Amino acid sequence: MMRAPASVRARTTLAATAVVAVALVATGVAVVVMLRGELRGQSALEARTAARDVAGRLAGGTPVRGLDLPGDRPVRVLDDDDRVVAASRGLTAVDGRRVRIVAERPGENDEDDGEVGQKTELTTGTATVNGTTAEYRFASVEAETPDGREFTVVAGVARSAERAGAGTAARALLAGLLPLLAVVAGVTWLVTRRALRPVEGIRAELAAITASGDLARRVPVPAARDEIAGLATATNATLAALAASVARQRAFVADASHELRSPIASLRTQLEVAQAHPELLDLDGAVADVVRLQHLAADLLFLARIDAGERPAARDEPVPLAPLVRAEAARPRPGPRPVVEIAAEPSVRGDRDRLARALGNLLDNAARHARASVRVLLRVAGDRAIIEVGDDGPGIPADARDRVFERFVRLDDARARDDGGAGLGLAIARDVVAARGGTLTVGVAREGGALLTISLPRS
Repeated sequence: MMRAPASVRARTTLAATAVVAVALVATGVAVVVMLRGELRGQSALEARTAARDVAGRLAGGTPVRGLDLPGDRPVRVLDDDDRVVAASRGLTAVDGRRVRIVAERPGENDEDDGEVGQKTELTTGTATVNGTTAEYRFASVEAETPDGREFTVVAGVARSAERAGAGTAARALLAGLLPLLAVVAGVTWLVTRRALRPVEGIRAELAAITASGDLARRVPVPAARDEIAGLATATNATLAALAASVARQRAFVADASHELRSPIASLRTQLEVAQAHPELLDLDGAVADVVRLQHLAADLLFLARIDAGERPAARDEPVPLAPLVRAEAARPRPGPRPVVEIAAEPSVRGDRDRLARALGNLLDNAARHARASVRVLLRVAGDRAIIEVGDDGPGIPADARDRVFERFVRLDDARARDDGGAGLGLAIARDVVAARGGTLTVGVAREGGALLTISLPRS
């Protein structure tokens, strides 16, 4: 089995050449057929003209013996018994039968004019003229002389010109076919090579990027605004997204290592002290460090799953928000107890556990930063369910309201306090809310602190 060429340029050249070859062959066949038909019609016209010329002379009163028949083509005059009464000079046989001229029979006197028949019959056969046998196209015409006698004039025209013309045209087309196909193949090869040259540049640059691992490099974009330029632009956008993803992953690993180092070092120190001096064991501190490690590990695992593509909620079910808000507000946590305001009782679709986790993260954040009060408001705005969590803490500066949703980001005030936060709660909450088609924004609470607002589509 013949394998197709691996090169796009070769396949394109072969395809273009094949298409042109098929088109040229079809056109050539059509031209030859039309030319042959035209020449056949011309031969028939010449034979008909020659036959009617002789028949016209007979109808005009020219005696059979007085006909001057041409010697370069076969012409016969037959009487009503199909006997040859006159023939052109040099005609010796028709269709293999010898031509013998017989004497014409005298007719009756008639002063009326003769007549040439309207119908002409065309046939094909062979004739021997001047010793040469060839194929002819014959035309037969009936004629009536003024004295009432009826004759049939049969004149032929050689088909050699018809065949020669068609053959010459076919040979000319075949002779020009190969050079034309060669030109088409060459032009297609050169044009394809020039068109695919930017693709080779893109491939080479991608190979270099793969080998070096430098995601800051970009592939060249051609000046022409064509599909290849679009491919190069899309490739550069993909490289930019990949570089950002790699940078984000590296920052994530570095921040995770930094956040894990402190509780692990603290727990190790406490255990080493307890090993040397059991009476100095701070069991509460060790438990707090273990709990902090547990929460941090759970948050890191949750973010890793989101980064792996598990953005849609694990379950898609109706979730009444009022019971969820009350349950999360009643959960024990350090800091002031939240005040819950239920202005409406909407429902949304999603995973209750993940929505509870997002709201719990907002409440934990508010409790860590609040001075004396935390407020939770559940309301409805159009087709959206709104959950507001406000506190009376220091608030979030306007220039940091987008940055607080980045992972492991803690503002200076938060970092100055040893509250145990790892800077993952708001990032997790935003990802959970975004997975359900919602938004999480930052504003200013009426108590003066931060106001975190969840907006979700109602079910």
